[in-house]
Amino acid sequence: MSTAPRPLAGIVSGWNAAREGASLHALVANLYPLCRSITGDGIRESLRRLSNEAPISIHEVPSGTKVFDWVVPLEWNIRDAYVRSRRGERVIDFGSHNLHVVSYSVPVHRRVPMSELREHLFTRPDQPDVIPYRTSYYHETWGFCLSQRQLDQLTDDEYEVCIDSTLEPGHLSYGECFIRGRTDREVLVSCHSCHPSLCNDNLSGMAVSARLAALLSQMDLRYSYRFLWIPGTIGAITWLALHEEGLARIAHGLVLSCLGDHGAFTYKRSRQGCAEIDRVVEYVLRRGSREPTVLDFAPTGYDERQYCSPGINLPVGCLMRTPHGQYREYHTSADNLEFVTGEALADSLLQLVHIVEALETNQRYISVNQKCEPQLGRRGLYHAIGGPNSSSLEEAMLWLLNYSDGSQTLLDIAGRSRMPLDVLAEGAGLLAAHGLVTAVE
Repeated sequence: MSTAPRPLAGIVSGWNAAREGASLHALVANLYPLCRSITGDGIRESLRRLSNEAPISIHEVPSGTKVFDWVVPLEWNIRDAYVRSRRGERVIDFGSHNLHVVSYSVPVHRRVPMSELREHLFTRPDQPDVIPYRTSYYHETWGFCLSQRQLDQLTDDEYEVCIDSTLEPGHLSYGECFIRGRTDREVLVSCHSCHPSLCNDNLSGMAVSARLAALLSQMDLRYSYRFLWIPGTIGAITWLALHEEGLARIAHGLVLSCLGDHGAFTYKRSRQGCAEIDRVVEYVLRRGSREPTVLDFAPTGYDERQYCSPGINLPVGCLMRTPHGQYREYHTSADNLEFVTGEALADSLLQLVHIVEALETNQRYISVNQKCEPQLGRRGLYHAIGGPNSSSLEEAMLWLLNYSDGSQTLLDIAGRSRMPLDVLAEGAGLLAAHGLVTAVE
């Protein structure tokens, strides 16, 4: 019997893409109506719903908390908002789509001339039927977003404006799920959870992360895994500032976003550029059916720029399909439930399962017999293994015995031998079971 260290092999062999895709799309649909922002009840309710999928705890950090060069902001909540015409019609209605209000708009209720209102209205003239997404987190103002076609129909010279919101001391909320492994070395998986009704840029990462956490919570794992659902930028900064003493335990990390569209995968390397997570993700993605795009690190994008800041410099990359800003639906109401698909969500989850399995199996070994290869035949390991992979396993064991000097990982040996990582992992398990190699942490 093989003792190959492949704890996720059962998940892969029993994979049901249609079932996983339907479940993930339903989770996205469940979260879609909620008005999330960097603080407030919308993000709390989203985390509560996600906690039905995985063992997520919700943490609260008070407004005013100093976090490096930043301060946790006031908490923002909104009950209603509209622009009403002289006829009493809501020509812009927060109740019909939560993108209609600029996130973090201060409360306002008065009549304003159209000339003034125009200064607070935002559209996408190049896409006249969509509502854009706008924020004003750190500058107190108010505003509405609407389609260009809606704006073209506003002909009154004065409108009633109402934003029933609050901006007051409260908390920043984030979700965390910690899965303890056999070692205290951690894999960090992070996604931003602060956008309102945007499915690809926000909800796809939130849903896929929750499902991955649920799968891993049932596994016997070498690494410990820490999942974070945090508001973008300020959430990562806050978490890092409050957990600086434990950062040395993070061995690998991924930021997840934009995982629900049909584009090919894109991977943005960590600032280190050649970290093990970079090499593992590239290896896994290049074994897929479509060639991925691999980008070098740049200090723009998502929270990888916080995790990779020079004073922290964690090995954290970013996994996406089509990158932010490179698809027409980005940050508009067109990033909806029709844009993301169950097929793409399930495929993204499967690739992450493969990545975790590769991390788990990518160990270093030391051969017990350093002077010439041991006799495999008398141990039943040569010309005695049945099955379709028998010759590959025999070749894998020869490569392993030669390069297992404590300095080479299985991924290193895979690169040299051009052999699949899973075959090498199975070979390593057989050799370890017969006392011919020992694993080195």
